Amino acid sequence: MNGDLAFALTLADEADAITLERFRATDLHVETKPDLSPVTEADRSAEARIRALVAESGRTEDVLGEEEGGTVGAATWIVDPIDGTKNYVRGVPVWATLLALARDGDLVVSVVSAPALGRRWWGVRGGGAFADGERCTVSGVERIEDSVVCTTAAREMPPGWRELSRQAWAERGFGDFWQHCLVAEGSVDVATDGALQLWDYAAVQLLVEEAGGRCSTFDGEPPRPGAGFLTSNGLLHAAAVSLLKA
Repeated sequence: MNGDLAFALTLADEADAITLERFRATDLHVETKPDLSPVTEADRSAEARIRALVAESGRTEDVLGEEEGGTVGAATWIVDPIDGTKNYVRGVPVWATLLALARDGDLVVSVVSAPALGRRWWGVRGGGAFADGERCTVSGVERIEDSVVCTTAAREMPPGWRELSRQAWAERGFGDFWQHCLVAEGSVDVATDGALQLWDYAAVQLLVEEAGGRCSTFDGEPPRPGAGFLTSNGLLHAAAVSLLKA
């Protein structure tokens, strides 16, 4: 197994042990951050554990995390300790730890671990995408009219989202990381999110790309922090961008 992937899976195991233990705990401590998003003790503990393991490993890599910040160096772990914290605090099992390793600005390994769902996805640059150990690929759907489209929050979408969802065969709201993992698995054809940060999309970006799909902003540009995020099976990408820009 790729050494970077093996280490990423170890980090995910450690994070899962922390987050799953506190999931649905009646005494879970929740705070509101300045951006009005929630953060829990589990978010902070999981990220702290990941940082400690990276530091102890001797691998000399940096860490950029949602809760403690950091910078992107030559080799950096990009960490969202709990993606879907709003779900986590309400007892909804759709949340995950997102891990991605970037070397010289290139994403090379990612892991998405959703222990409450009993699911784990990973990708290796040039080595494919996997769901629970089985290789996965995007769908072959070629028309918006035959597609399943998904978003985390329709109210955060540009006006064109309404037309995209109207034309689609089915609209769903699986949300957060899960919709993009479903794109990689071929169950969803187009997925969108409002303004995301690097730790929100790095792991799923590599996963979708290695499954044969495409990722971009709503304008069709390469993903960037603070912009909308679009994933697709690739075949529908231009059409989705065209509708979202309308």
